Amino acid sequence: MTVLEDRIAMAEIDGELTLDVMFEWLEKMPIPEGTRVEIVGGNIFMSPQRDTHWEIIRRVVRALEDRFGMAAKIFSDVRIDFPGPLNGFCPDVAKLREGAQKNSEGHWRHEDVEFVAEVISKGTATNDYGPKKAAYAKAEVPVYLIADPYQGRCHIYTHPKDDDYATETKLSFGDEVDLTGTVVGLILTTDEFPRD
Repeated sequence: MTVLEDRIAMAEIDGELTLDVMFEWLEKMPIPEGTRVEIVGGNIFMSPQRDTHWEIIRRVVRALEDRFGMAAKIFSDVRIDFPGPLNGFCPDVAKLREGAQKNSEGHWRHEDVEFVAEVISKGTATNDYGPKKAAYAKAEVPVYLIADPYQGRCHIYTHPKDDDYATETKLSFGDEVDLTGTVVGLILTTDEFPRD
């Protein structure tokens, strides 16, 4: 038994399975390149990234970099632990506030996240609209954007309160997403967002 397997076995016996142990275990697995992996409520989700998915992510990241500069902390598929039991999310896009610092374990803090975008995949859509939305609201992420290439629609959530958002705006692909009244402060064009 390897040290990692021993640690996982001990964590399971002690009832102390942690995100760190789970991610260490995942790092040792032969996961195909281009597969997104995250932990939602203690459940491991893996989904291959499609070109449609990446194209939307790329356009959102580019808009954020145009607005905030290349030095801004804008990530894709980087682990950030959010409130709730075993929520190690890897958002499609996360923008952290200026001056954000990693915590003592070397992870980015959810308290510094000011914008998240998720692009819907068929297999994980219920997470993005359900437990992840609740965790982002609980973490007080000011702006949460869902781009849904199956519906051809964006859902913009603002004004987090408890485990939900007070405001939801729905726009079709092709409409401008006006985020000028938020911490993001930009207009996101969606006319070139591809559909599935």
